[in-house]
This record gives sequence, C-alpha cells and structure tokens, in this order.
Amino acid sequence: MFTAAGSARAAAEGSEVRPSPNIWNWPDLYEVENTAQDVTGAVWAELRRHQDWWGLDVVDVGCGAGFHLPVFARRARSVLGVEPHRPLVRRARRRIARSRGTGSVRVVRGAAHRLPLGDAAVDLVHARTAYFFGPGCEPGIAEAGRVLRPGGALAVVDLDGSAAPYGEWMRADLADFDPERVERFFAARGFDSFGVETRWVFSDRASLEAVLRIEFSPPVARRAIESVPGNAVPVTYRVRIRRFG
Repeated sequence: MFTAAGSARAAAEGSEVRPSPNIWNWPDLYEVENTAQDVTGAVWAELRRHQDWWGLDVVDVGCGAGFHLPVFARRARSVLGVEPHRPLVRRARRRIARSRGTGSVRVVRGAAHRLPLGDAAVDLVHARTAYFFGPGCEPGIAEAGRVLRPGGALAVVDLDGSAAPYGEWMRADLADFDPERVERFFAARGFDSFGVETRWVFSDRASLEAVLRIEFSPPVARRAIESVPGNAVPVTYRVRIRRFG
C-alpha cells in the first residue's frame, strides 16, 4: 500500500502518510494485481503455519480496498481493516457490505503508528506490503505491541527484494533499497523471517503489462515486460513474525 520506506519515516516524524502511487492512483488495476497474486495460497499457508487466526481478533493494517479482509473473516472472531486513504476506506466498506460471512468485519480510517484501538485489544496485527518496510517503521512496531494481547503476533508480509526477478526490478527503481539491511533490521527487533515462493498469474498478457507499469518506472517496466513470457511471473515474499508479551 505504501510503496516506499519514506512513508514509514514520514509517519515516524509525525507527518501525514504519503500517497501510495499504485493503489491510490489506480485502484481498479490494483484489484487486478491483487487477484493475480499468490494464486496457490502459499503466503496464506505460511501465515497460518506460524499464527493461525482461528477464533482470534485480527487487524489488517493498510488494508487498502479490503481485498484480504474476507479471507481473515472466514476464520477470525473479528476483523478490523485500518486504512488512511478515505477513497479506499469507502471501497473496503462496499466490499464488506456485499460479501457473505463478513458480519464481524469493520473498516476504519487510521494509520499504522496511531491505530484506533485500546491497549491489548487484538491477537494478530497483519500488514501486507504496507508501512513496515524496514528502518523508519519503529513507531508502527511499537504501536502493534501496544494493541496486541500477551502472546499476540505482528505479521509483516512484503516482497523479497533479494529474489529475482521481481526483487531485481525493485532494486533498479529504488537506489537506496538494501534488502540485507532490511533483513538485519527485522532480525534485530525479534522477527523471524520466512521466504515464500509464489506466482502471479494474470488472465491475459495486457493485464500483466499494465500492472508492471504501475509498479515500476517506465524504463524498468519495459525491461520487466520484455523479460517475462506469457501471463505469469514468479514473485518471492518474506513473511515476518514477531510475538509480543
């Protein structure tokens, strides 16, 4: 959702969150991207392996248009989606209103470093490609610790910037991005990290190309498009888990 580490640093300084250039500008196309991601459910399986949310209270930080909320709702006691961008809050609420089995789900406007929750209120804080990108996200980690009950977990899911091909494209666009530094940052703060190999599979070639164009600068997007045959691309994730209390 927030696609640069600078958005975390901005939050740490007490300023407003920065716009996410992909989902904020192209929410319909980002929906296509979400649908294409992790088609085998490998990331969800890894999450359940380390922190199943059956019967628990869950917060999805930076929930965007709420794509992942119904998945949590199938197993959780309650689900709270937190999103700073008003248009996405509205989209997420519309999704929940028309989805079955989501009566325990609410969506509110808020930020990772100021969650609209009391102390020790939930069991799992989940963030997928949102806010927690390494150095600068310390306020969000502390805030997760505040709202989690003893034994609760913060689950951070992000793209693996060290793994080809997607990680190579990320590094080409982000001159200051150092995947090893990011790993050291999370390890020093008590996170266990796990690599998960997935495939993004699109319904057609045009959709794949359009998504790559909103994720990368024009030169890197062109290079990515030229290097990927067909409608699918391998993408590796990092699933990071830290328990509190």
